[in-house]
Amino acid sequence: MKRCLKTVLSASIMLLYLTACTVKQTETNTENDKNSEEDIVVVYSSHDDGPLNAGVDMFTEKYPNIKVDVVTGGTGELCDKIAGEADNPVADVMWGGGADSLEAFKEYFAPYVCANDEAIDPTYKEPNNLWIGESPLPMVIFYNKKLIDDNGLYIPQSWNDLIKPEWKGKIAYCMPSNSGSAYTQLCTMLFAHGGIENGWDFIEQFYDNLDGKILDSSDKCHEMVASGDFYAGLTFEKAAVQYKDDPDLGFVYPDDGTSAVPDGVALIKNAPHEENAKLFIDFVTSKECQEEQSLDWGRRPVRSDVKIGEGLTPLSDIVTVKYNFEQAADSKEDILEKFNDITKN
Repeated sequence: MKRCLKTVLSASIMLLYLTACTVKQTETNTENDKNSEEDIVVVYSSHDDGPLNAGVDMFTEKYPNIKVDVVTGGTGELCDKIAGEADNPVADVMWGGGADSLEAFKEYFAPYVCANDEAIDPTYKEPNNLWIGESPLPMVIFYNKKLIDDNGLYIPQSWNDLIKPEWKGKIAYCMPSNSGSAYTQLCTMLFAHGGIENGWDFIEQFYDNLDGKILDSSDKCHEMVASGDFYAGLTFEKAAVQYKDDPDLGFVYPDDGTSAVPDGVALIKNAPHEENAKLFIDFVTSKECQEEQSLDWGRRPVRSDVKIGEGLTPLSDIVTVKYNFEQAADSKEDILEKFNDITKN
């Protein structure tokens, strides 16, 4: 009897031990899963692959335990995606896209004052800290000098030059409903020629001079000028400066006024990995990241303590328009509808 009782007690003790081990192992696995879920930041970005990958690589070198998942696309496409996911956010950060586009979607962003706030001019920040400018981006006219010289043309110096008859069918421009940068270019030309309400005569002449040739991607505007498919194109300074060592290519800041709308970065409202998102925003506005992006990728720094890269003209020497972010954002639907109406005429 005693032997049976001893056997039963031993079995019971063993069962309790195994149960405790199982519970402990389950708790450990749950904790590991939790850490695995938290050690990530999901970034939506409209940046070009080069500077995007460089920035992400620098971040992961500094924070090796945080995995960066990147989803790329056009600014409008990604902002629409953020809006569609608002009830159950997937992304943590929007990195890239003009401030006017971010302004139009600011209801989907959460306020955040980054660690580098003092080094950034208030001009480049949303008043309620819903987005932060991280790189002012002047719009330029990018041109193929060889084509221009071979055909006896003059290098365009202004937006107005692009509506002259000799430029008909020679200009690369993207559909603004497809591209945040093309939308900024459209608004820039409007602001330079009478404003949102009064600049449409110029836009009609500009569209007529495209001769029905309008591209579906803003990247193609500089790529197809470089390849010789177009004589000139509208693009960002950051894209044009990448060709600075090619003697057949160049760019000008339109002397009737360009814009320097910054690309921005924003914390998405109810971000699932908010603390990592804040680290990422702090990093892309840091001095180390801004210096690398400026020197290696021609992206003009927003920080006051970082020098501009080679081939860039100081903003103080560029004729700029008074670009109204709020008006460009609030009127975006109407502006795009009006432009689409012009294309159908």
